[in-house]
Order: sequence, then C-alpha cells, then structure tokens
Amino acid sequence: MIKLGFLYPPTGAEHEYYTAAAMMRPAVRAYVVGVRIAGGEREHEPRHLRKTAAVDNLLLSAASLAPIGPDAVMWACTSGSFIDGLDFAHRQARSLSRRLKVPCSSTSLAFVNALSHLRVNRVAVLSSYPARTARAFHELLGAAGVEVTDHVSLNAMSGPAAARLGDRRLAAAARWLDVPVDGALLVPDTAMPTLTLLDRLERELDRTVLSANQVTLWEALRLAGGPMRHRSLGRLFSGKPVQAISRRRSVTP
Repeated sequence: MIKLGFLYPPTGAEHEYYTAAAMMRPAVRAYVVGVRIAGGEREHEPRHLRKTAAVDNLLLSAASLAPIGPDAVMWACTSGSFIDGLDFAHRQARSLSRRLKVPCSSTSLAFVNALSHLRVNRVAVLSSYPARTARAFHELLGAAGVEVTDHVSLNAMSGPAAARLGDRRLAAAARWLDVPVDGALLVPDTAMPTLTLLDRLERELDRTVLSANQVTLWEALRLAGGPMRHRSLGRLFSGKPVQAISRRRSVTP
C-alpha cells in the first residue's frame, strides 16, 4: 500500500485526492490534512497568501501526517507555493522533507516537473486568481524556463469562490485561450475540482491540459514510486511527451 500525504487549504475539492487514489493499481491511500489559511474571503491576495505559505504554518499541519508514515507528502496549494517565487517553493519542500523525513514537494513544483516530463516550455494559463496573484505564477514559470503565451484570470478572491466557478465557466474560458500546439493549458488552483473535466477539455481543445490536483497527484506518485499511468487522468498520465502526441496528430495519411 502506497501512502500519500496532502497538506491542503480546505475549500471543497479534497475529494479529488481520495477519488483518484481509489482508482490506482497497485493500491494507493490518500491522507488529506487541512492547513490554516489567512485572509478569509480575500485569501488569494498576496499579503494573505504569504501568511498561509509560511513554513512554520505548513510544519504545524505536517505534524499530523508524521504518525501515518507517508511515502511522500505534497503541499497541495498552487498559490501558497508560488507566491514568493521558485526558490521559496523549493525551501518549503525542503523544510517539509526535513521534518517528515520523506520526499516532499508542492503543486507549483509539480507543474514545473510535469512540464519538464512532457518536454513543454510554452503554455497558456487559465487561473482562478486576481491578476496580481496570477502574475506571481507566471513569474515562477518564467524562472523555470517556461513561457506563458496567453492567459486569463477569473478574479476569484478565495478558494471557495474558485471552487464555485464550475466546469461550464472553466470550459468557456479555456476556449478563448490560444494554447500552443506543442504546449499545454495550465489550470492552477487546487480549490477547483477539475479531474473529471480533463479528458473533455483535451478532446475539445486538442491540447494537453494540466490541472492543479492532477499534477499534485502525479508528483506525489512520482516521489513515492507509485503507478504513473491511468486512462482517465489526462495525457500527463499517458506516459507520452507532448511532442510525440503533436507529431502523431500532424501526420497525414
């Protein structure tokens, strides 16, 4: 049994980790622990995100995972891991790993690692955040060598507000974006349930789509040595680089 720990700012999409883990073979068990968040209905403002993202705040919740003996632990929050840049995201992960003595990462680092795995360095971003917060995500991607070619921000000021956006609003916004053929559409924010939307969006857009909970689960499995393929979790779980998918699509009979 592979055990995965997720430190998560409670907003209503926690079920995605339990549902996805239950689909995995060999068996995977998810443990989701809440992290104290700052700012209430305006928690997506940078000043509040920095309080949520503080290493001491994460370590406080991480203590609840220690008795479980997880094989890997994720800070399952995109904004709370990108808000102070790529170096700080790595510092969060190192601090958690030292405390728990297991491999640890975060959703922002998972996006970077998933893009590297897929050999993608050009993306469009569909984010729930207000513009200032969305820019911080773009800056982290830029520091990792990833170019943002198009973006839209839906101005949700909190995780619960993002969770209420719904599949129809996300799909409509995605259609307005110009996603590079050899790139990917990124949908950050673990507050938004997206796992059941991935395959539909990839078919409609004919592009690779990476969402926050999807890449967080993928990164946790990668660190724990768990199963890395599944038919209903998007192209990321197909095991094929985006370039190979693009070349196959472009070949004419």
